[in-house]
Amino acid sequence: MLTDLHAERPQHLEDLMQWLRIPSVSSDSRRKDDVQQACQWIATKLGSAGLKVDVMPTEGHPLVIAETPPVDGGPVVLVYGHYDVQPAEPLDHWISGPFDPTVRDGDLFARGATDDKGQVLTHVQSVCQWMSAGNPLPLQIKFLIEGEEEVGSANLERLLPELSDRLACDCVVISDSSQYGDGQPAITYGLRGIATYELTVSGPSQDLHSGSFGGAVMNPAIALCHLLSSMVDSDGVIQLPGFYDDVEDLPEDQRDQWRQLPQSDEAFAKSVGVEQLFGETGYTTDERRWARPTFDINGLTSGHQGEGVKTIIPALASAKFSFRLVPHQDPERLTNQLREHLAAHVPVGVAWDLKVDHGAPGMLARIDTPFARAAEAAIEQAFGTRPVFIREGGSIPIVTRFQEVLGCDCLLLGWGLSDDNAHSPNEKFRVQDYYRGIEASARLWNEIANPPE
Repeated sequence: MLTDLHAERPQHLEDLMQWLRIPSVSSDSRRKDDVQQACQWIATKLGSAGLKVDVMPTEGHPLVIAETPPVDGGPVVLVYGHYDVQPAEPLDHWISGPFDPTVRDGDLFARGATDDKGQVLTHVQSVCQWMSAGNPLPLQIKFLIEGEEEVGSANLERLLPELSDRLACDCVVISDSSQYGDGQPAITYGLRGIATYELTVSGPSQDLHSGSFGGAVMNPAIALCHLLSSMVDSDGVIQLPGFYDDVEDLPEDQRDQWRQLPQSDEAFAKSVGVEQLFGETGYTTDERRWARPTFDINGLTSGHQGEGVKTIIPALASAKFSFRLVPHQDPERLTNQLREHLAAHVPVGVAWDLKVDHGAPGMLARIDTPFARAAEAAIEQAFGTRPVFIREGGSIPIVTRFQEVLGCDCLLLGWGLSDDNAHSPNEKFRVQDYYRGIEASARLWNEIANPPE
């Protein structure tokens, strides 16, 4: 089996490059046909290997549901991933075209290479290779691959309860995250939640001349800056009332374990192009990224944005911002806290309106399960290094719903690297880690089905 995997590496790479050439940007209505093409590509790939495949329509982009034959008395694993990708803009920042997959210095560059086509395809390749070799799988594997993860998975979340019997499983396997570092694979057991908003501050009925009216009316852009700065202090502590009420302290043994990881603040700062790191005082960089809540401004808009100067008091100012939440924080409760804070801090002379976008709670998975031990063994065999257990600062909202609706364990197995530029220009996936992910996946099925006595 493993010899077959190595022999098929050129075809496995070509498969990925084919899929990456399809610009399946789910947030762009002009790409609807491309998203459908990416859906059909993965459905055909699974069907050609002998899996039972169903392309299920939704109000948006389809779900691909596939399964191998049931195994009497054997476990059932559900593999989740997504075939949609982020927009590629700004295009002029790409060294090669975002949908023209190119290998440079051992890395495959393309939009979707690591998020998530390359990573989910490792599991597809391992199962297809296993079945084409004529060897019966020792367990049943189901696939759920959607086309709306990058826009919030609303249709999947809505349909999940009625699909619960069809997707019933003992464990969900998801590869949509990263290793801890280069050469150090990891199993992720926690994700932060998210809550996103857009705040608009309005003042005069139209833009005003700043010379004639400055000093007489409140400037909405200044008012917006006051409101945003009131939400977090100079130590990185969020100022909303009751914000930390549901934030649990990190266990000391967990903090001790993370401090043993080979983390370097200097190297981390250099990797993201800043001279010095910043965050909530009293916590390490990994603790702040993985297990503490945060507030970030994602975009600001107001007044004149074109070339040259236009001296005005703008009629409107707006900001898009997000909170990353830790387990037990409730996005709906946060929205109430946010409204209370804004009402108490808005300057006179302006009005405000808050648009609530989307939110999801954080999640924690157990690490003392047979599935986690199986993943440890499979990853160590494929990567040559024992994985470490970490949390991830990002959010995969549907994972929490899997836990709630399917009542299953979760394995988050990231084959990517933290500098893979997911959501950014020049997204990449190391080719060698793609191959290692396929091998780890192939070994995982045997390890899950045949746990040590």
